[in-house]
Amino acid sequence: MSLSAPYDPNNIFARIIRGELPAIKVFEDDEALAFMDIFPQSEGHTLVIPKKIRATNFLDADPAALAILIARVQRVAKGVAKALNPDGIRVAQFNGAPAGQTVFHLHFHIIPIFDGAEVKRHAGEKADMAVLEALAEKIRAAI
Repeated sequence: MSLSAPYDPNNIFARIIRGELPAIKVFEDDEALAFMDIFPQSEGHTLVIPKKIRATNFLDADPAALAILIARVQRVAKGVAKALNPDGIRVAQFNGAPAGQTVFHLHFHIIPIFDGAEVKRHAGEKADMAVLEALAEKIRAAI
């Protein structure tokens, strides 16, 4: 999908926001929803999506709305850091399929980095849901 593709209100993240599909949530308010990535690149990989911004990517979004969203991204990243004590945190955001975007609803990846641990490929191997729920519980408690 190109950078100029129209927003699809039936994308998987929009459906999660509407409650049509499940997600292991770690944070939610009126502006954003954060949940565990079921294809994690590392232990604790979390996604943050806007609930009100209907944009396929970062380039489509209103800057004022992005300012509100980035505060939620930071809050969740701090929770991940507190809960899991990684050696680093990668905050990533992809725009367009050639850049690696696989879901065309604006979103941010919070990827904990642990020294000596492999970072898996984007959208790779599906995780064990029980493991994700245990990680989510730690992150929720830290947020």
